[in-house]
Amino acid sequence: MSIAEIEKLLNDYRAWLKDKTTLREVNGDWVEITTPYLDRHNDALQIYARRENGGYLLSDDSYTIHDLEASGCNLNTEKRQDLLRMTLAGFGVRLNNQTLEIRATGETFPLRKHNLIQAMLAVNDLFFLAKPVVESLFYEDVIAWLDVNDIRYTPKVKFTGISGFDHLFDFVVPKSRKQPERIVQAINRPTRDNAEAFIYAWNDTREVRPPESKAYAVLNDAEQTISGGVMDAFNNYHIEPVPWSHRAEVVTELAA
Repeated sequence: MSIAEIEKLLNDYRAWLKDKTTLREVNGDWVEITTPYLDRHNDALQIYARRENGGYLLSDDSYTIHDLEASGCNLNTEKRQDLLRMTLAGFGVRLNNQTLEIRATGETFPLRKHNLIQAMLAVNDLFFLAKPVVESLFYEDVIAWLDVNDIRYTPKVKFTGISGFDHLFDFVVPKSRKQPERIVQAINRPTRDNAEAFIYAWNDTREVRPPESKAYAVLNDAEQTISGGVMDAFNNYHIEPVPWSHRAEVVTELAA
C-alpha cells in the first residue's frame, strides 16, 4: 500500500465528513452539530458547541450515558467507572455529571470535535451489552484472555495519525525478538461502522508506526454473526480479524 493511496483515502474521508455534517442553532447560544457517525440505533450522533471563556465548549448533552442506562447497562460499579474514566481520559474528554465534555480553542476545534465523537463511540461500544443480564464486558473478557495466556500488553494507548488526529487503541503488544509491534482492538459490536472506524484509525497511524507493525481486530461473535463484508474489509486493509470463537488461533503469535 502506497502513501498516495492512503492520502486518497484520507481526502475521501474528509470530503465525506464535510458533506454529511449539518448545523443548527438551538437554545440561543448552542449550535447542534449532526455528524455522519451512527450509533447502535443507526441514528446520527449529535454534539453541541458554544462559546465559553474565549474558547469553545463541546458536549454530548448527556446522550451517551443516558442511552446506555436506558438500555439496561449499569455503569455504577467501581470497575466500570474506572474503565469509563480511563477511556475518556484517552481522548482528553471529561465527565461532568453524566455529560461528556471537552474544551477547544479555534485552532484545536477540529481535533477536539473528533476526540469527543470518538469518545462517544468508544464508550457506547465498550459498555453496551446485547443482553442486560450479562455480567461481564467484552473488553474485560479480552483482558482476562490476554492475561491467562501471558500476553504482554499496554492498555489504552493513543497514537497521532498522519492526519493529526489522535486514535486510542485498546492494547499494544510490544515488539519482541520473534514478532513486531501488534495493535489489538476489542470490538464488541462488529458492525460495518465500527469496522470502518478501526480501519481508518489504523490506516491513519500505520505510516507513523514501525513498518512491520500488525493490527488485530478481536470481534465478539457470541451474540451476533459477523458478516462476510466486515471480515473482507479487515482483510483488504491488512488487519487480521479474530472472531472471539477462534481466538485460540492467534495466541502463539501474540504471546511470542
